[in-house]
Amino acid sequence: MRRFAALFILLLLVGAIGAARPVKAQEELTVYSYDSIEWWMKEIIPIFEEKYGVKVNLVLIGDAGEVLNRLILEKDNPQADVVVGIDNSYLAKAIDADVLEPYKPENVDVIPQWIIDNFDPTFHLTPYDYGYIAINYRKDMVQNPPTSLEDLTKPEWKGKLIIEDPRTSSPGMAFLLWTIAVYGDDWLYYWEKLKENDVQIVEGWSAAWSAFTKGEYPLVLSYATSPAATVYYENNTNIGAVAFKEGNYLQIEGVGLVKGAKHPDLAKKFIEFLISEEAQEKLPVNQWMYPVNKNVQLPEVFQYAVKIDKPVTVDPKAIEENYEAWLKQWTELMVEGKSADEILGKTTTESTSENGGICGPALIVALAVVPLLLRRRG
Repeated sequence: MRRFAALFILLLLVGAIGAARPVKAQEELTVYSYDSIEWWMKEIIPIFEEKYGVKVNLVLIGDAGEVLNRLILEKDNPQADVVVGIDNSYLAKAIDADVLEPYKPENVDVIPQWIIDNFDPTFHLTPYDYGYIAINYRKDMVQNPPTSLEDLTKPEWKGKLIIEDPRTSSPGMAFLLWTIAVYGDDWLYYWEKLKENDVQIVEGWSAAWSAFTKGEYPLVLSYATSPAATVYYENNTNIGAVAFKEGNYLQIEGVGLVKGAKHPDLAKKFIEFLISEEAQEKLPVNQWMYPVNKNVQLPEVFQYAVKIDKPVTVDPKAIEENYEAWLKQWTELMVEGKSADEILGKTTTESTSENGGICGPALIVALAVVPLLLRRRG
């Protein structure tokens, strides 16, 4: 009996020691995304953390292209569980790089089928928002804005349009793809006309928008929702956007499960959370994009966004196959000073002058000297 009592006391002590052990460390989910998504994430991450009793480690890495490059570099030793913000311009590259694990969310029925069809039916990435690139104009400076890409090459807009560099900006890349979708193999000749019309090019959206709002340029490459944002933040109705005759380029952004993620089950819950109503309802006035959840109502301020009826896209596979070549050709034309014919091999030109110097305006490097400002979306 005493032995039993002693054993009983021992078991109690062991139980007490066990109870006094530290609680298991809180599970942590690592999410990679681009810088300007921070405002939306700050609103929704606390909701997710409380709902699942976990900690979210949000890692912001420049723009979407830099985020994808980071995933590729870490492919053999993945550090992220979820990636947010890879759009249709980078989709095929991400799939080919084999850094994503396909996952179809259980609540995917909240997303209209047309968005899925235009993005990724394989669900390597799940769409969470979409929007349209558009030319914005100042109403105090422009009475009759351009209504097509071709209009932008007319003399009346000479030196009046500022856009972003496709090498360093996602809207800049989207604009390049827009022109490729509309002009096909003749896109270089369109850009040649833009260049002759003195189009101004800066590194990112913030630099372009800043110059535009200061009145330095009456036209800027931005988004169809930008007029709504200016009303929301500044109560300013002076900004308009245009639905072009040939349509406007559709940008869709997605969230995906990183291949080799340390917390795949939690990552799947985060993907489902991102397209849920509680997360999506906070998206419009933070991302200034459209939510994919069909049950979410847009805020009233979105009445100032221009309605786009003709989405323009480029097949993601075509983007992946030609991305580097297109950027190389664009650089040769817009930076190195070559002609479209020269780039396409349709003319023979001398590469050196009589004294051995470099021919042509090869020193057009002003693009590299623009100030590096914070970028809204790349």
